[in-house]
Amino acid sequence: MDTRARRIARDVALIIGFSLFTALMARISIHLPFTPVPITGQTLAVLLAGAALGSWRGAAALAVYLAAGSQVPFYAGGGSEYVWQIARGDFIFGLTSGSAGLFWDLASGGYIIGFIPAAFVVGYLCEHGWDRKVWIILAMLAGNAVLYVPGLLQLSFFVPNDKVFEYGLYPFIVGDLVKLYIASLVVPIAWIALDRRRGGGTWT
Repeated sequence: MDTRARRIARDVALIIGFSLFTALMARISIHLPFTPVPITGQTLAVLLAGAALGSWRGAAALAVYLAAGSQVPFYAGGGSEYVWQIARGDFIFGLTSGSAGLFWDLASGGYIIGFIPAAFVVGYLCEHGWDRKVWIILAMLAGNAVLYVPGLLQLSFFVPNDKVFEYGLYPFIVGDLVKLYIASLVVPIAWIALDRRRGGGTWT
């Protein structure tokens, strides 16, 4: 197999691998009683995909995740089918069985769309020097902000307009900051595992 074919095969494997990792992180779910949008580990996977794979491969991994979730249970949730859970009233933390469906039918579908540009933004900024110290945190913060635009827009079709931020933004800020910090710590390990090299403004 020549060098170009090996590189394509490696890129495909990484893209599929990170889409599966996102599906795995979607299984971790916290259901809040007042909002149809769960807290999950997906954002952590999105930020890692962008930072570890770069802009185009990171975005491609989340595009595969979006497409696959229309047919197989890659998305968060799963109705009441929790594999394991801790419940206190209507507050549920657990590992879900996952769900599938067309993203435009889901209250949280806009966030899934937002994962794609979010991974691209993080990857793009890291490719252009934002992959060191505090800069990578700022890159991830920018990517995290991007995913909320389509997320909140679609949520507005499912909840009253005056509740969009209450249901789709405010409950997630602290958790997103925690996931962002964890992702920034894990990224160097991912770079070592992927043998990432930089040169001439491109990643290999």
